[in-house]
Amino acid sequence: MKAAVWYKARDVRVEDVPSAPPGPGEVAITVAYCGICGSDLHEYADGPHAIPVGEPHPESGRRAPLTLGHEFSGTVAEVGPGVEGLSPGDRVAVEPHYRCGECARCLAGEYNLCRHFGFAGLMGDGGLAERAVVPSYMLHRLPDSVSLEQAAVFEPAAVALHAVRRSGLVPGESVAVVGLGPIGLLIVQLAARYGAGRITASDPSEKRRALAARLGASETVGIGALPPGDADVAFEAVGTEGTLRDGLAATRRGGRVVLAGLGGIFEFDAFALVNNEQSIIGTVGYRDAHPELIRLVAEEGMDFTPIVTSTVPLADVVGGGFETLLGAGSKEEIKVLVRP
Repeated sequence: MKAAVWYKARDVRVEDVPSAPPGPGEVAITVAYCGICGSDLHEYADGPHAIPVGEPHPESGRRAPLTLGHEFSGTVAEVGPGVEGLSPGDRVAVEPHYRCGECARCLAGEYNLCRHFGFAGLMGDGGLAERAVVPSYMLHRLPDSVSLEQAAVFEPAAVALHAVRRSGLVPGESVAVVGLGPIGLLIVQLAARYGAGRITASDPSEKRRALAARLGASETVGIGALPPGDADVAFEAVGTEGTLRDGLAATRRGGRVVLAGLGGIFEFDAFALVNNEQSIIGTVGYRDAHPELIRLVAEEGMDFTPIVTSTVPLADVVGGGFETLLGAGSKEEIKVLVRP
């Protein structure tokens, strides 16, 4: 089968790889769509960051070279020994979190904080391929009313939903969103759905600000132009020191800032943070989000696909996907789906 295999930074090859059968507790799916995530771009541009290159990941048993892609959907092709509740032909969304099921956090239901935290497509083989084999616990069957394209966007939507949940958003509270990439836009959409009052969204791109308005933002502004001290809760969805400061400045005294972007080491005014009694909240991945997303689409008619700007074949994943998202096309593209 064909797969997009990561070897090192700037070296992703679409090549023939063996099509492995599913082992005990595993399921093979024929991939319908796989999104390209910001994490994938980081690995392509200057990785490895999360991809194991020395010791194999303890849950997947894999290390580089490996197949990228963790935002995917497809159809069950084959089930391994011991798998129940799934059959060939079932349409599924993939929740690509690895989990051991035995550590303290897993036993508490917080499997996104598993001691063996990781994702298929980063720490193991993923969905930028014609076929993928994953643990059965990663799969969610889809009702007929939910398309496979919609299901391919559930992974970033789950990140956004978990961030909204982590914020403790109360209906009527005002919200600021800094950065309107896929996660920021989905935060706008979900914050609106869960009762946010005024939502102010910030980004340098006019196209992204216009989409944020369609998805529920009350007002959109450029970077650095958020009303100061106005929001009950702010979501930082970029991962830079400057956007964290924007989020803090936009948040009222006693408010919360949720870090949804992937950043490094930041400096900020801790004295002001204490005096303003603000809270900085981390959020990673998601847990128990996919059933709610399926329900929102199937029962309420929500649509998460407006963030999809292009669909490309697997053969064009490097030029039409990674290079476009990193280059001049990054201003126009938001979410690129790959269709193996």
